[in-house]
Amino acid sequence: MTEQDITQLSINTIRTLSMDAVQKANAGHPGTAMALAPLAYLLYTEVMNHSPSNPDWQNRDRFVLSAGHAAILQYTTLHLTGYNVSLDELERFRQWQSITPGHPEHFLTPGIETTTGPLGQGFANSVGFGIAGRFLADKFNRPHHDIVDHRVYCICSDGDLMEGVSYESASLAGTNGLGKLIYFYDDNHITIDGTTAISFTEDRAKRFQAQHWHVQHVDDANDLAALRAAIAAAQQELDRPSVVIVRSHIAFGAPKAVDTAKAHGAPLGEAEVRATKQALGWDPDRHFYVPPEVYEHMNQVDRGIELEQEWKNRFEEWSAAFPGLREEWDQAHTGKPKPGWVEALPTFPAGEDMATRDAGKAVMQAFKPYTPTMIGGAADLVESTKTEFVGAGLFSATHSGRNIAFGIREHAMGSIVNGVQLHGGMVKPYGSTFLIFSDYMRPAVRLSALGHLEVVWAWTHDSIGLGEDGPTHQPVEHYAALRAIPNLWFIRPADANETVYAWKIALQREGGPVALALTRQKVPTFDRSEVAPAEGVERGAYALWESEEANGSPDLLLLATGSEVWVTLEAAKRLAEHGLHARVVSMPCWELFEAQPRDYRDEVLLPDVKARLSVEAGVAQGWHRWVGDEGDSVALDRFGSSAPGATVLERLGYNAENVVNRAVALRERVS
Repeated sequence: MTEQDITQLSINTIRTLSMDAVQKANAGHPGTAMALAPLAYLLYTEVMNHSPSNPDWQNRDRFVLSAGHAAILQYTTLHLTGYNVSLDELERFRQWQSITPGHPEHFLTPGIETTTGPLGQGFANSVGFGIAGRFLADKFNRPHHDIVDHRVYCICSDGDLMEGVSYESASLAGTNGLGKLIYFYDDNHITIDGTTAISFTEDRAKRFQAQHWHVQHVDDANDLAALRAAIAAAQQELDRPSVVIVRSHIAFGAPKAVDTAKAHGAPLGEAEVRATKQALGWDPDRHFYVPPEVYEHMNQVDRGIELEQEWKNRFEEWSAAFPGLREEWDQAHTGKPKPGWVEALPTFPAGEDMATRDAGKAVMQAFKPYTPTMIGGAADLVESTKTEFVGAGLFSATHSGRNIAFGIREHAMGSIVNGVQLHGGMVKPYGSTFLIFSDYMRPAVRLSALGHLEVVWAWTHDSIGLGEDGPTHQPVEHYAALRAIPNLWFIRPADANETVYAWKIALQREGGPVALALTRQKVPTFDRSEVAPAEGVERGAYALWESEEANGSPDLLLLATGSEVWVTLEAAKRLAEHGLHARVVSMPCWELFEAQPRDYRDEVLLPDVKARLSVEAGVAQGWHRWVGDEGDSVALDRFGSSAPGATVLERLGYNAENVVNRAVALRERVS
């Protein structure tokens, strides 16, 4: 069999396996897999440096299928090239507890770099991979010692390019000259609703050119020579990201389904599968069949081992030449700060009013020397969010700079931060903006939780207390909305010292993201000789203060978070005038509190105390869990207003007098 014959047989095997898997599942997207089989074949067998026996090899090229609906294309190619994705798993495509779900999930399937499916996310994640790779290369490479030397290859679709996040992230990639990004735009002219002519007629090439990308065209996805030439040219372009616009035909090879919208998101049907196999010279009665010579030809295990060993040799030479850098490398790849960082965290004295965003700035400066590979930035709001590593440089100015100027691109920022974390070799990255704009980031935040990504979302201006900007900038429903995301820890610290512990939790957490909600307005720093130590934050909630007369059996519980805690504490002290003795519970992180043993939760919330009042400047949704059927909430059932922050809080009931009145009324009703 000639080289050309075995190549074509291999490509057609990708197509037939993809058709069979979708048909058996009776769900999926066969058309793109059939169209792009030649590109997947080239990338995995000729172009990319990767190691199927060690998918996490540090210097591998990263491949991202942003068009995640075409997951079966990647699964079949992973199987054929030697990854631990069995033929049985292809037959179990989209089934319960398979490792071949309907869209790629990086934490589930070997060889999958990121979770994609929501269109545009993989596109932006890839920019994060590129930023991380460039940062690490600048930090660790030395002349004649390039130990960080890999590329990011991404397949994107019409849907990816239609989503705004791709505009945002492509602009940032071009601005930062990320030359090791190589994208392939699958220009198949088809969407689910019909042709792209009904919704997407812009000149995509000029769009990328305007964003400082290197742009090429390949007129036929089956033209391997043209694809090879375009890839080679893209690899030579180191100052700009590259996109190759590939004209393809969805469901290529299918006599009736080719170039139809139906082939995008539905099985071809048994008859069309048979007809396609016959057109490809395949036995129509054989399902999930792989010719032995295809396995032999496509298997990349030995090649991967050789590539990895060659890199290991270079790595050991580099280690011997630069032992100090090797120590930094090993520490960075733990994903944790250097030892001593906890002891370096500040303690804030009582009596000084301080916005928790300002406390956060001081905390970041304290752990900065211990996190040399932690990078991040804000959406053009560093002066407001106070989230930067002062003196650590801009990434756009020098690629070893730790502060990324994301611009006003919240959605892309979230997705890029996810990509930085997924790349590996970094301490947790962070992204920052006003809490209200977490809405713009929500798809990325959700995927960080779904993917167990260890990132930090540092949001400020966290309540109506921000004041004059008014209700468009004042979060009301956001606490509840963010707490609704599984595996996201949302922390709203009450004062400067609680902020220290909030950041400590964020840096220590394993297996998921942490979101910090910090104030613009100043709040009192509690005298910890009068209230409980701030370390209680590490358990999610704690008894901050209790009336001495209560003797462990208070008349009622007052529960609060963030900037409302000090108001609640003032109210609790005044309740003695009404003959009531209260306990104040600070509850900065519900999720962490829920994870505590039942005994501790009961110790804090005292199950026998039914009079419970929550105080938080947001919707009441969710508080029922903690206040119970007989409890009540000082909450907002409306949007805020434009006025000085203190005025807004006062007028909307976040003052000691209102909390006292509500607490007295509740106690009378419950008793």
